[in-house]
Amino acid sequence: MNAISKYGRLVKFSHTIFAMPFALMSFTYAVKTMPADATLNVWVLLVQVVLCMVFARNVAMGFNRWADRDIDAKNPRTAQREIPAGEISPRAAITFVAINAVAFVLTTLTINSLTAWLSPVALAVVMFYSYCKRFTSLAHLVLGLSLSIAPVGAYIAVRGEFALVPCILALVVLTWCGGFDIIYALQDCAFDREQGLHSIPARFSARTSLMISIALHAVSVASLVWFMTEVGANWLMWCGAAVFASILVLEHILVTPTRQRNIGIAFGTLNGLASLSLAVLFIVGLLLL
Repeated sequence: MNAISKYGRLVKFSHTIFAMPFALMSFTYAVKTMPADATLNVWVLLVQVVLCMVFARNVAMGFNRWADRDIDAKNPRTAQREIPAGEISPRAAITFVAINAVAFVLTTLTINSLTAWLSPVALAVVMFYSYCKRFTSLAHLVLGLSLSIAPVGAYIAVRGEFALVPCILALVVLTWCGGFDIIYALQDCAFDREQGLHSIPARFSARTSLMISIALHAVSVASLVWFMTEVGANWLMWCGAAVFASILVLEHILVTPTRQRNIGIAFGTLNGLASLSLAVLFIVGLLLL
């Protein structure tokens, strides 16, 4: 149990709450809009999608912690993470990543051919993010892109094809995550500048960085409105969108250029609440259509 706890902390398993709700939204929409004559074992497929989400998340975070182990050791905020603290060895961490990568690909093979063919692409994107801070300030958007794979992948798992609606939801996720990652990165802007690492806060002032975050979140809300219009949302689904948007506004009220002590609450608590609220109200509303 201690080992499970260590690896759970390594990959920040609790942060699965960011992308998983959007995958479930897309999955429910795909199932709900299936042709009447389609045959589908929904519960088995749901388990397969959730497993893919967990395995991909483990690969992404495990690889990130392995790739950043030397950087994390120098940063007082991250020096106690499992690898620099010596709780998990680099070799054990990369083995964990490899096992989850294989499990992810094998699970996609049990779903359909398109998910299987795209599985290496998904892994490449989520692992590529770990190196972005070394050469681009747009690393936040690459993180958003990594998480935005979830709703598209969930839809493809059900339907075996691409469609516009899950791609709009992916845009919501990309800009939402990119925006809140900029807020999170404010904590390390001085360290990043010192080490020659790239981020929006390391390149710009806190005020400009937060304005960029607000702009990304404005695109996220606009994309969510587009998504709701495309799916023919009812009042309950629109309530979910309103709650999501309101929480993003609260996030920017709590974190300002001169008040950054609430970053932890804004990053973890509020964003988790935003995604969960939206998903619950959307899924219930969709099932009632």
